[in-house]
Amino acid sequence: MQQTGHHFVYGTLNDYLTGVELPDTDDERYRQSLARLLVEEKGFTKEELEPRLTIETWFNRSFVRSVIDLTVSLNGQRRLLLRYGPGSLVTREKPALAAARVLDASCCLPLAVVTNGQDAELLETHKGKVLAVGMTALPDRTQLAELVAQHSPRPPLTGLERERNLRVLNAFDVEACCRAAKCRLP
Repeated sequence: MQQTGHHFVYGTLNDYLTGVELPDTDDERYRQSLARLLVEEKGFTKEELEPRLTIETWFNRSFVRSVIDLTVSLNGQRRLLLRYGPGSLVTREKPALAAARVLDASCCLPLAVVTNGQDAELLETHKGKVLAVGMTALPDRTQLAELVAQHSPRPPLTGLERERNLRVLNAFDVEACCRAAKCRLP
């Protein structure tokens, strides 16, 4: 085991969805468990899940690459994103909502899930309302189709509204550890 920044790295693991070799960290183990849960218990296919999409922002001399842990598609269209992070879920809501609103060029994703691996919140992304809490808030494939029918995707954001959401991502997702240095995985 090796420590880099505030991450313990136990070696490597293969991504459940893609087979890509990744650093084996506690956080990555939670992400892999979530992908397995969505496929093996919630009824999604591996092809409906996109791991590690990114949104890049540059504001106030700060470049930030925001990682979207999982994006879920139905009928070939992204409808839900899932963001994992340890700790409080409330602190994860704003950046998850912002990411859902700007990730896809064709629309604002209607739903987002924030989770710390032990608890979760399902969010409607237009107004930011919490629709469900607990790990049971992660919808299965049928439930997601019903939720999308109730909360249809909105047109993509443009102009200042898009910029505001990108700024939220930039501010919330900058990685600075307690040593005031950028944290890096190997």
